[in-house]
Amino acid sequence: MTRVEELLNNFREIAYNPEKQMAKYKAEGKKIIGCFPYYIPEEIVYASGMVPFGVWGTHGTISRAKEYFASFYCTIAQMNLEMALEGKFDGLSGVILSSMCDTLRPLSQNFKVAIPHLPFMFLAHPQNRKPEYGIKFTMHEFSRVKGQLEEIAGHKIEDEKMFEAFRVYNESRATRREFVKLAGKHPEAVSAVNRSAVLKSAFFMLKDEHTAMLKELNAELAKLPEVKWNGVKVLTSGIIMDNPKLLALFDEYKIAIVADDIAHESRAFTTDVPMDIEDPIRALAVQFANQDNDTILYDPKIEERPKYVARKAKDAGADGVVIAMMQFCDPEELEYPSLRKALDEAGLPHIKFGFDQQMVDFGQARTSLQAFAESL
Repeated sequence: MTRVEELLNNFREIAYNPEKQMAKYKAEGKKIIGCFPYYIPEEIVYASGMVPFGVWGTHGTISRAKEYFASFYCTIAQMNLEMALEGKFDGLSGVILSSMCDTLRPLSQNFKVAIPHLPFMFLAHPQNRKPEYGIKFTMHEFSRVKGQLEEIAGHKIEDEKMFEAFRVYNESRATRREFVKLAGKHPEAVSAVNRSAVLKSAFFMLKDEHTAMLKELNAELAKLPEVKWNGVKVLTSGIIMDNPKLLALFDEYKIAIVADDIAHESRAFTTDVPMDIEDPIRALAVQFANQDNDTILYDPKIEERPKYVARKAKDAGADGVVIAMMQFCDPEELEYPSLRKALDEAGLPHIKFGFDQQMVDFGQARTSLQAFAESL
């Protein structure tokens, strides 16, 4: 087994066993805070000495959560509540939920009712995030959450610790961005399944620990000679696409993911925290204001994001685009016509298939991916 394979196995073990990782931190005496999608300021949690732990649902069957949601509801929200009702979050010291879309808002209220014993922090992001009034609103919200985290941690969160967290997180983002580029250059060494596992594992690890592991993997990948890929190259787009059964189809049909526009993947680490702002809360608010090109973020120039996706695919040398559209996701469904137009104008073939976290049969995706690979 090569060192690259060994490291990829280590990342995969963490990505697919979050309960084990949570138990590890608990055994070390650390408090853990669940961070739901999207754009939770994890740096504040890290600065408090607690562990930010990503909560993005799981793969399985939804049962008890159906008492709180209609059937036509995003499965990430339903699955997160399902896990909580099953007691899988009992090891957490608190959770932070955001209000970034019409699904997350009622999830936050249903979660508060269904799981009253778990300390709950609600975070309201402004859609008008760039003007000064939007930045001030974000600062108010982040400050409020910071105060709640201080109560759970049992001590004040000093500015020095905040800036230390910024350095750790900015380094993590840079290292993950580098990994995405290297994985795109070496699909023969990094399968679609393993690429996802490396990025997914970051949600279940302290970022300094993840960065140390990933830097070693990046160094090993950088040593590899470039090999001509005997297959097709694509950019993937959507909210989340981490199911190993689905990703195995990419590997089966030799479809290399050379870049992505996935909220659970690259969108999570595109924008660094500015280090030249004296007030750390304002620095975090400015970082959020600088976030762009996401279906759930307001953009007065609605044509810009689809063009960005097409440009990103072109820059990565992709032959086409694969869109995994979350079932019942209004923002993604509303954007699709403009995204399709931008891809067509850029001469980029694309396919689209539905995805949710209850799926066990990927027959539609199999047929679409096989035909897509053959056509390219």
